[in-house]
Amino acid sequence: MTRYAFPPGGHPGQNQNPESTAVFTEAYAVIPASVQRDIVTSFLPRWVDTRAWILARPLTGFAETFAQYALELAPGGGSSEPEPDVHAEAALFVAHGTPRLTLGQGRFDLRPGHYVYIPASAVWTLWNPTDETCGVHWIRKRYRRMPDASPPEAYILHETDVEPASMPDCDGRWATQRFADPFDMRHDMHVNIVNFQPGARIPFAETHVMEHGLYILEGTAEYLLNKDWVTVGPGDFLWLRAYCPQACIATGDGPFRYLLYKDVNRHPELKL
Repeated sequence: MTRYAFPPGGHPGQNQNPESTAVFTEAYAVIPASVQRDIVTSFLPRWVDTRAWILARPLTGFAETFAQYALELAPGGGSSEPEPDVHAEAALFVAHGTPRLTLGQGRFDLRPGHYVYIPASAVWTLWNPTDETCGVHWIRKRYRRMPDASPPEAYILHETDVEPASMPDCDGRWATQRFADPFDMRHDMHVNIVNFQPGARIPFAETHVMEHGLYILEGTAEYLLNKDWVTVGPGDFLWLRAYCPQACIATGDGPFRYLLYKDVNRHPELKL
């Protein structure tokens, strides 16, 4: 069974060295799992018995398109009014537990590995009806409509239903599970799972307009961020602004996998 990393919570003892790999630069940020502790969580309006690690939020001059949370729902926790912004679309990915989602008139019992796309203005709720905690990744973005086109409909997929698409010239060692059709121009964001076998790599420094939120679900790698090579592992979060050079080399004996957000399919806004 696949295990998906999630913030560990807890609180280190007084004998721990506070030095860590956390870093915030003009081009990228690294928020390692080791600093995703109880004391840095937030409680949210209209959410019950739920705490959130808010890992990314729009920052002028940095990454401006999205916010990314890791939500921990205690038994009985959740919300009947989760989204305060009627213009915000959402993606959910279940890391552990079995939360219950209502979406329009439908009710769905989710399990680890489920992905949900929720369009702007949709009516939805999320609750934990079980005796165990639930961990859910939540990505929010203000939807940018395409002229003369309706927005995408809501949908639910499990990652095991999404066939990995191999990248060119890598013998399947680098592949992407795409939760949205890349040719569907109604989507203005993509959330994917990117997979590397041990030793596989991004063989050039990608440098592009898309912003990224990158939560490592499994495995280890050496990751190039701007000019720096950073060692990363399960539960680490990487936050990249546009045009930050990036590459990676998977290490260890097992797969290296991460949940990836990027903004796509729209012209850059021109501002005076």
